[in-house]
Amino acid sequence: MSELMMIIVLVGALFGMLAMGMWVGFALTLTGALGMFMFTSAPLGPILATTFWGHSHSWALAALPLFILMGEILLRSRLSEDMFSGLTPWLGKVPGKLLHVNILGCAIFAAVSGSSAATAATIGKMSVPELQKRGYPDRLILGTLAGSATLGLLIPPSIILIVYGVATEQSIARLFIAGILPGAMLVAMFAAFIAITALLKPEIFPKEELNFSIREKLSASKRLLPVIALIAGVIGSIYAGIASPTDAAAVGVVLSLVLAWSSGSLTWKMFREAVMNATITSCMIAFILAGAAFLTVSMGFTGIPRNLASWIDTFNLGPWALLAALTVFFIVLGCFLDGISVVVLTTAIIMPMIESVGIDPLWFGIYLVIVVEMSQITPPVGFNLFVIQGLTGQNIFKIAMAALPFFMLLLLAVVLITLFPQIVTALPGLMRG
Repeated sequence: MSELMMIIVLVGALFGMLAMGMWVGFALTLTGALGMFMFTSAPLGPILATTFWGHSHSWALAALPLFILMGEILLRSRLSEDMFSGLTPWLGKVPGKLLHVNILGCAIFAAVSGSSAATAATIGKMSVPELQKRGYPDRLILGTLAGSATLGLLIPPSIILIVYGVATEQSIARLFIAGILPGAMLVAMFAAFIAITALLKPEIFPKEELNFSIREKLSASKRLLPVIALIAGVIGSIYAGIASPTDAAAVGVVLSLVLAWSSGSLTWKMFREAVMNATITSCMIAFILAGAAFLTVSMGFTGIPRNLASWIDTFNLGPWALLAALTVFFIVLGCFLDGISVVVLTTAIIMPMIESVGIDPLWFGIYLVIVVEMSQITPPVGFNLFVIQGLTGQNIFKIAMAALPFFMLLLLAVVLITLFPQIVTALPGLMRG
């Protein structure tokens, strides 16, 4: 009963602070301090100081601001215009036609930004007005953008995978590579859904004819080469064991600056804005991670995670039952918190359960990101929904309904990687170095 009261007090305090609008990092830190002050005799001040210091100078964490800066630079360049122009000629004969630009454009930009919200904003600014002007149905325009933008969390370099890797001491390089096949699978699933819809309901699509010669297609494809080279340089160097994620992130920043300069969009004003936004975002995430680390240490002193894991173990849940329960739990939690907060709030308690039933932490990281992706398109706190609402002015519940088929596809992806874990583990097993 005493442990149940501890859990009620701490969870109530945490959600109370979050409900008042307190920063997540502050809420986590204060909850940890409250737990140590009320339920332990450990010295609060020294533990807080050493925990914050110990979790603020991680070399792996250095990749985070670099990848965020790379995405901010590319967000302000002409990358989205180049992607739209480069992909359009190849999609004229594909069922669904230009709706696939949303899917492929989001997949490509996700591979260089690492952010779901940035992907939705960048591709949406370019594609939504163009697709609406051509007469494509709003439901599919909004749905493909909302669903495909979630790929920013999975396709490497992914910010949330860095956060998970740091929080659970997993190899970030292996996590990045593990996200490639599931990301490609989701792109194929989204594209197949649009193609099948176009074949079954051709009347809702415009009757436009898009005819391009081979020369025109190849000429347009030249605009895709720089970003493909950037992706290959960053991800290829990690996969081959040539560079660590931090080294590759530094190379990515340099290459993104070269791309922005070559396209004529690099100015001092743009560079200052990119650096400032990257600094703000990086500090926010670093503070959340430090607060979560202190909460984890605090919970260790109270004994709650150990006893909670023992209690759950008394139910004798197998891996399948545990994953089913966690999927529901994460979807519900994701309705109220952003993806990074979900990861840092839960890993300390969840990981002992995962390891006790023999689930691979590397595989679980990809599973967790896909489930968190689902929360990006669920109201009331679906970040992608808010971004798209800001772009289009549409009702957020209309956007959520448009994204529902893609939510179901993400759920199907969770089932597939559970049935066939090799989708996640095959490429990391082949890595060099």
